[in-house]
Amino acid sequence: MDHHRIIEQALIHIEENLEQSLSVASVALNFNMSKYYFHRLFSAMMGCSLNQYILSRRLNASLSFIYDDNRSLTDIAYQLNFGTQASFTRAFKQHYGVPPRSLRTGPKIVSPTPIPTVVKRPFKNINGDIVTDFTLTEFKETRISGIAFEVDLASDDYKKKIRSHSQMLLDHIDETIQGTCFVIYSNCQPDSTRFKVLFGIPSDLQIHKPFYFTVDVPTIFCAKFNYLGDLLDIGDVLKTDYARFLKISKQETGQSDIELIQVFDDVHNLDSSYHIYAPVKKLPDDLEI
Repeated sequence: MDHHRIIEQALIHIEENLEQSLSVASVALNFNMSKYYFHRLFSAMMGCSLNQYILSRRLNASLSFIYDDNRSLTDIAYQLNFGTQASFTRAFKQHYGVPPRSLRTGPKIVSPTPIPTVVKRPFKNINGDIVTDFTLTEFKETRISGIAFEVDLASDDYKKKIRSHSQMLLDHIDETIQGTCFVIYSNCQPDSTRFKVLFGIPSDLQIHKPFYFTVDVPTIFCAKFNYLGDLLDIGDVLKTDYARFLKISKQETGQSDIELIQVFDDVHNLDSSYHIYAPVKKLPDDLEI
């Protein structure tokens, strides 16, 4: 059973039926799955409940109606199954921070978004719940040479900055260098959105330019996750995956200056599958790896 394909089809089904009555049972029935299993699978893969997702997509659909036609807010609320205008207005303001009426009198500060992609990663069942597959393991001490820089995840251009700096390193290595590469994130200070990033390979590069460094990454006990796709498109998914992992596995975050390590099997193909190492506290039951 291709769970990713099922959820992708479910998202399309929901989008095409936002004006209809939708429930966990009715959506699950379309895929011949029990509502209980479907809901656990959907929550694990999308990071929210089905009802939360349907609400967000109905609000998203309402934007086009608000901007592009003359229907009243009451009519829009009724068409999208909010029941009353008050319910629609309350949900809209809570989700977008502004009341829907303000979009007709001011600038278009909210834009519709496409159906989200389903991030591909393996899952497993733990005590009747579904969670992203993980392995408790040690990231072994590794010497990494590469380019170091800072990014602010609160800025709009942080993805562009990571890509451009990554390319700066790749421009200095040729096809004779094969194997893994690493993207290591360290928090600049507690609760900050600014991170230090090291993009590098486990080779002794001799690049005599600013921002090129060789760093010894210590051994760290981690939870290891596997993902497939763009290295920068899993941020929100990883946060929910990691939170579910901590809750279900009863693990604790580790005390480390390193927040996250991405390991790619092929330095020349950063759109391939990769591993995420997130530091966790080694508990007594974890002493045997």
